[in-house]
Formats: sequence, structure tokens, C-alpha cells
Amino acid sequence: MSIPHHVVERVSQLREQIAYHNNCYYVLDAPEIPDAEYDRLFRELQTLETEYPQIASADSPTQRVGGQPLEQFEPVRHAMPMLSIRTETDISDAGAFAFDQRVRRELGLTPEAPPIEYACELKFDGLAINLRYEHGLLVQAATRGDGEVGEDVTQNIRTIHQIPLRLEGCDCPVLEVRGEVYMRRRDFERYNEKQRTQGLPTLVNPRNAAAGTIRQLDSALAARRKLSFFAYGLGEVRGWDIPATHRGILDRLAALNMPVCDEREVVQGAAGLVAFHQGVAAKRDALPFDIDGVVYKVNSIALQSELGFVTREPRWAVAHKFPAEEQITTVRDIDIQVGRTGKLTPVAKLEPVFVGGTTVSNATLHNEDETRRKDVRIGDTVIVRRAGDVIPEVVGVVLSQRTSSVGEPFDLYRRLGGKCPECGSSIVREDGEAAWRCTGGLFCPAQRKQALLHFASRRALDIEGLGDKLVEQLVDCKLVNTPADIFHLTMSVLANLERMAEKSASNILSAIEHSKQTTLARFIYALGIRNVGEATAKDLARHFGTLEMLMHADLERLTAVPDVGPIVAQSITEFFAEPHNREVISALRAAGVSWPETTVEQRAVQSALSGKTFVLTGTLPQMTRDEAKAQIEALGGKVAGSVSKKTDYVVAGAEAGSKLTKAQELGVAILDEDGLLSLLEHAK
Repeated sequence: MSIPHHVVERVSQLREQIAYHNNCYYVLDAPEIPDAEYDRLFRELQTLETEYPQIASADSPTQRVGGQPLEQFEPVRHAMPMLSIRTETDISDAGAFAFDQRVRRELGLTPEAPPIEYACELKFDGLAINLRYEHGLLVQAATRGDGEVGEDVTQNIRTIHQIPLRLEGCDCPVLEVRGEVYMRRRDFERYNEKQRTQGLPTLVNPRNAAAGTIRQLDSALAARRKLSFFAYGLGEVRGWDIPATHRGILDRLAALNMPVCDEREVVQGAAGLVAFHQGVAAKRDALPFDIDGVVYKVNSIALQSELGFVTREPRWAVAHKFPAEEQITTVRDIDIQVGRTGKLTPVAKLEPVFVGGTTVSNATLHNEDETRRKDVRIGDTVIVRRAGDVIPEVVGVVLSQRTSSVGEPFDLYRRLGGKCPECGSSIVREDGEAAWRCTGGLFCPAQRKQALLHFASRRALDIEGLGDKLVEQLVDCKLVNTPADIFHLTMSVLANLERMAEKSASNILSAIEHSKQTTLARFIYALGIRNVGEATAKDLARHFGTLEMLMHADLERLTAVPDVGPIVAQSITEFFAEPHNREVISALRAAGVSWPETTVEQRAVQSALSGKTFVLTGTLPQMTRDEAKAQIEALGGKVAGSVSKKTDYVVAGAEAGSKLTKAQELGVAILDEDGLLSLLEHAK
């Protein structure tokens, strides 16, 4: 049968593309396309070579398990080939039934024959590794490579603490354990977040992180990236009794302290396979690591031998995949979203794509630096990833598909004209910060709920009853836009809210009225100025005495306040420089919110305990810790959470613990409640 010319051309194209992407993934550690796209190209080539067997060749990617080993590593010829397993492309239940039917047919079983017993496990998304133990000692670790020859990565594998360097109780001449090196989602996110804060490159995904880390020449870098390992099979074995079942093998490996995943079952027939596939799919997002499917294996080792192999793949095993967690799509636009704390986040508006089991049309770009580093532009073809409950993100651009019509490099400040897209307030970025932020905290609609909840919190204006659900109703019904609007609420307005009884409404109105009489420190804290916590608010109130003095203070005067550095001072000046915030403060004063003004003479008296540090421990006879803290701070003292050489007094009550012991060791003065009251009285 002659081969059509267009088939010859397509096969040539596919082989070139797959070779190129193999090089990107295995050699450069910089994949340009997601796994699902690679699998599609590979399956198309397999189909054409099956239909036209005379076109097959020894150098075709389909005749290889993976990429060539790198020249930088010593090659390792596997004693037993590390072969891949077939992938069942039908991700529905039919995929499990198809596999079971193939196995039964190969074994010559009739429909009436008992169901086959299968071992089911997870298909980990990482890098396959062969661990060679000789007389119980780990002597070599190698990658899969092309299945016949891999790379010696022993030094990097030794950095994975899960992998035992010696198998206790196993002294057989050779035991090769095969499994997957992977990165847990938590470790992946932590590493990337740390990289982002330092303006350094991030990892593309956990799978690439595992592959790239193991194939680093610098084992110190490999050690910094926390990797994990699960065993799932054997290589060469000499002098070790191999159990009769696959489950038995994994159980014996676990007994040798080799990490084996607990998410595995032995089931009967196709129905058992379907139940396992569905069960894992339901909890896939809750797993601490990425998987892209499950693996079915005939449990009996004898039946595995009878079934054998076909074209370098075992007939007795199959991978049954889930929906891909990475896909290719196009960036239609880049929006900027304002978070509850004022953080500005660029978001890619995508051509909708089905990924991770759902249709995704938006994906985070994290911040301006990350967007620029990845060079994501409007019109680009990008890889979007959605795994677990992680927000979909753009992980990279397919530069080979970039056209001349794409937009300019991303510039957040220029895109917004320096103004918040929600409220028009100025945007700022602190030194060392990756994110831009809106300065209109009291006014900005995006920050409204967060600002109101903070304003009403116990350590701020303490408006009892004004919690999450009520704030949500008030904002969603457009009854409250800024904190000042709280003081204009009426009985009729509150009583008409869902699930709001008249008594509850009356209690809330009483709490609002009571909150009008506060302190300057509480009011400053309630404003929600970035980087200004409760202690800093008290320092500012003591130092300036009036809100007007604080609002007009420049950077030099602000940094003269104890514990107020340049970053905090900058946050304060930026907050009060925003006209919207000043307008809300004026409205609050007009609504009756007030506090006793502190004179210069009063502040001088209060300075008697200024700079003294107290630590409270145990239960005092009469005062609560909050009451003691308030009295200490009212006279200029500070309350810390731990004892150190800088501590001036430890106030100890009943059942004082380690803090009292440490104070005694350091020679810190110790007071009981009476001693504290006496000290406070003399300081007034």
C-alpha cells in the first residue's frame, strides 16, 4: 500500500515537533507546551504509524520511552529496561472496561469466568527514578532516560530525606526499587512565593520542578527544593523473594521503610476499577500532590508474566487519566483586580479553555514583576494551569507561536494611569514589595467589606454585632459605602434586613452609639493604615496627641516615633495624602466619633513608663490580661509576648509557666498584681 504524500509530510512534521519538545522538557527543563498537547501530538503520530506500518522507523519518538540523557551526567544502562505503560485516552468509565476486556481477551477468559483481581494506585506527576540497593545500601539512582540508558543522579536523590540510604533488614545482593520523585503542592507554592518576593524565576509546575531539580548539577540547589518520593515497583532483583502479587511487593517495600502511597486498593473486575477511578477523582483536589490519573495493574505476578509485553508496553497495566491540568489558550486582555486589602493583581482574560475539570476564562498573573518576567502580552498563546483548589494561573508563554500583532510589554502603572481602577485613588508600591496597592482604604469599593470589618473589630471601635454577615448585607444592599455611613443607620433600615429581629437591630444601634466615644489610638488603628498595627497606633497617639498633628506629620517627624521606620512612615503619609481618606475621616468626626484630646503636659506625665517593657504570664487575681495591658500602655509602657534581656518587668499570676522561669534565669524584675498596681500608681 502506497503512502499518501500528505501523510509522509505530517509524520515528518510530528517527529520534528515531538523531538523539539522532548529537548525543551528533558534537556532544557523549559517546556513550551502542556502535557495534554504533547500527548495529542504523540497519539497522532502513533495512529499514523499504526495505519502505515511501513513508515515506522527506529529513530521515531514512538520507539523511545523518553529523551536522551544529558551529557553532563554519567550514563547508566539499566539492568532491566524502564518501560512506560500504555495510556487509556478515554477518561470516562469506558476506559476501565476497555482495559479489563483486553486483559480477559489476552488470557482467553470466557464471560462466565471470575473477575480479574487488579491492584489500583495513583499516577504521580513527577520523574521516574530507579534506586539500586546492593546489600541494603543505596549505591546508585538513575533517571528513566530512553528506557535503556538513563542518567546517574545519585547525589541529588540523596537530598530527598524520604529515600532511605540503607534498607534495614535487607542484605540481598541487589534490589532495585522504582518509583516517582515529585514535589508536594505546598512545597511548590511556598518555593514559588519565596521566589516571587525576591524577584527570582518561579517553577512552572510541580512535575517540571521535580524533573528540573533532580537533573541539576548542583546538589545544593536540589536540597533547597523539597522533593518527595513514592515507590511503585521493582527493577533488577537478586536474592530477594518476590511476593506473588503486586500488592505484596508494595507491602514488603513499605516494611523496609520505603515510602509507598496509601492511596491504593486491590479490586475485582472492571466495576472495581471504575469505583477506584471515580473515588480518586472525587478527592483529587484534596490530595497534597498532583496526579494526572490512576494506574491499573493485574495483581498476580504470574498473570503479569503470562500477559507479557507489546511494543515496549506491558499488557497487564494501563494509566487511566483525568482531565488535563494544563492547556494552551490565548490571552484576550489583561485586567487589574483590586483585592480586599488593596493589592492590585493583573489577571489574564483568556479564550475559554477546559482545564482541570472546568472551563477557565481568567487566570492570575500574580503581580507586575511576574508578568514582565514571563513577558505575557495581550494576544499571546499561553499555558494555563489549574490544579487542585489553586487559582488558575498563566505559567508561561509559547514564544514559538507569538505573532507580530501582540501587545506591548505589560506596565501596570501606565495601564492604570497611576490610579486605582475601582476608586481612582493613587496607587503605590513600597520598596522591596512586588505588588502595587490602592491607597484609598476607607473609600475603595473593592476594600469596602474588609475596611468595615476592621473598623468595627474589637480592638478598633468595637461595634458588637457588626460581623461578616451583616457587613456583607449592608454593602451588597448599598446601605454602607464607608465607615462613616455606619453612624447613619436607622432602626427601619436594619429591621428590613434579612433575618434581622427588632431587638438585634436595637442592640446594634446601641453598640454603634457607644462606639462613638473611643480613644485616639483605637481610632488610628481602626483606619486600617497599611503596616500600622495596634501597638504602632498607640505609639502614634502617645507621640502626637491629636489626629491633626498626625495627619500633618512628615516623614522625618513620623520616623522620630519609637518603632516607626521608613516603610511605616511612608504608609502613613500615603494614606493621609489621599483626599478620599481625608473625606471619610471628616465624615466620621461629623457623625460624632470623638476621643479625649491629650495635652503636651499629659503626655509628659505619661512618659514615666515610656520605653519600659512588660511581659504578662499566668492568671492575675483581679485584672484580666487585657486590662493590665491597657493600664501599662496608657502610661507609656509596652507589653511583649516573650521574655528577653530587654524585658524590664515580668508580671506573674497563678500558674505562671516557662516565662517566669526564664525571667528568674535572666534576673528580670518580677511583680505580682499588687506590685504592678503600685508601680502604675507611682508612674502617674
